[in-house]
Amino acid sequence: MRPKIICHMIGSIDGRLLVERWTDPAAGGSRTALLAQYETVASRFVSDGWIVGRTTMALHYAKAKARRVVPDGNIAREPFLGARNGRSLAVAIDPKGKLHYGRAEVDGCHIVAVLGEEVPDAYLAELREDGVSYLFAGPDGKDLAGALDILGGRFGATTLLLEGGGILNGAFLKAGLIDEISLLVYPGIDGSAGAPSIFEASGEPEDRPASGLSLRPLGSEILEGGLAWLHYAVESGRRPD
Repeated sequence: MRPKIICHMIGSIDGRLLVERWTDPAAGGSRTALLAQYETVASRFVSDGWIVGRTTMALHYAKAKARRVVPDGNIAREPFLGARNGRSLAVAIDPKGKLHYGRAEVDGCHIVAVLGEEVPDAYLAELREDGVSYLFAGPDGKDLAGALDILGGRFGATTLLLEGGGILNGAFLKAGLIDEISLLVYPGIDGSAGAPSIFEASGEPEDRPASGLSLRPLGSEILEGGLAWLHYAVESGRRPD
């Protein structure tokens, strides 16, 4: 059984994601203090770890250089479980295997790479040498539902926080894989057309990736500095007429 997915995000009041573009807090407010509440709220959820995309993982954690590791024969395209040692999971969606870690954990969480089956054996050998776990999401690495089934069945995950950029969040939304949304609304504005937003599902302009879904309120709260926390369950509802 796949784990519950809670999409946990912080955005400006116009739903944009680039923190450096947001307007400053009101006089006397601290941007740092406001943003710190993101992790405080995340800690309210009992989860087995978090999921991010390649760009986020590369920006914050996967900064090692590629190494030439010669594999010991052909490596089967089956999940590999490194030494987790009871740690939470840091799941990286990286279909083409572009990330290099040089270690098996980040922020105290065990790394799990979600890959496409076409990544080379040498890359898999590098991950094994680093102690990084990995699994495959189909030939192109885009079978998110299949990846979640493995995370639940082989890694024992029951709840994971999805903390991706708009494209990854949009892919999960389009696939119907988001169970709850936890959104912190920062009291500021971006205001620009085209700035990255919370959900950016790929497809044609006429596509409606959230069609058939409804949001049921689970709670709301105004936090320090005017930050608003909105919590919803994502339910299958009636499609619009």
